[in-house]
Amino acid sequence: MRTLRILFMGTPDFAVATLKALVENKHTIVGVITAPDKPAGRGRKLRASAVKNYAQEQGLTILQPTNLKDPEFNNTLKELDPNLAIVVAFRMLPKIVWQLPTYGTFNLHASLLPDYRGAAPINWAIINGETLTGNTTFFIDEHIDTGAVIMQNEIAIAKTDTAGILHDKLMISGSKLVLETVDQIASNTITLKPQPIAELKTAYKLDKENTKINWNTTNETIYNLIRGLNPYPAAWCTLNNNDEKLAVKIYDVQMITEKPEHQPGFIIIANNLLKVATTDGYIAIQKIQLPSKKAMDTKSLLNGYTFQENAMFS
Repeated sequence: MRTLRILFMGTPDFAVATLKALVENKHTIVGVITAPDKPAGRGRKLRASAVKNYAQEQGLTILQPTNLKDPEFNNTLKELDPNLAIVVAFRMLPKIVWQLPTYGTFNLHASLLPDYRGAAPINWAIINGETLTGNTTFFIDEHIDTGAVIMQNEIAIAKTDTAGILHDKLMISGSKLVLETVDQIASNTITLKPQPIAELKTAYKLDKENTKINWNTTNETIYNLIRGLNPYPAAWCTLNNNDEKLAVKIYDVQMITEKPEHQPGFIIIANNLLKVATTDGYIAIQKIQLPSKKAMDTKSLLNGYTFQENAMFS
């Protein structure tokens, strides 16, 4: 059995679950690399990453480099003498870093690779209406999410799952997969599976264009987009209310399967219900956010905001 000296790299809550699992299972963590503290909130005070906060609680050695190629930083890594590195929700690594550990550097990715390589695998699995996803551990190489697969596990996607719900499912199952992967590396029993060259589906970076709702599509397409972007960054569209044009975010909706009698995007309000026409039905909005306001339920919105008869979403 190999004795492992683990270097952990990660930043958000998703990575904390894995670091916590490693610590609680008595693995030796020689160092934790995370993002530098960043200004946040109205006061722009420096805020530490979720990984840093947990690592501090555990008394772990923490590194927060701004440049991963910096010679001083890499000398520090050599002094830590890791023989295995684990990456969870971090950034792309230079070769000088991922080649350092004797037993390699592996990454946890929240999809069943080769599908959904890229920045937002959880979101795109839901947006595309998938019913199955999972986690993959793989050794890092020169490219993004293309290295040899070590292990995978599968997670079902429920029809009502949002990106937030699926994130938490994959966070827990991913931490367990990392522990299993570490055990195999320690016992030198891994069997690697090269990824095919072609990728089938891609987890593109989310931007203003691909998070906008197109009401001139089907109920299901819109429903999947909205839940796939809830809670972050949220699907959005433009509310055209007479001369007023507002960029609004929509979080929760229900599909209404009835033949639409209005053009896509047309807003109908009745009995505290706000529904919007699509190409094959209506979407009932349950949670929405106006600019500079907090997200609210539809009833609260209708109590304080007036929609004109010709109001449209576009």
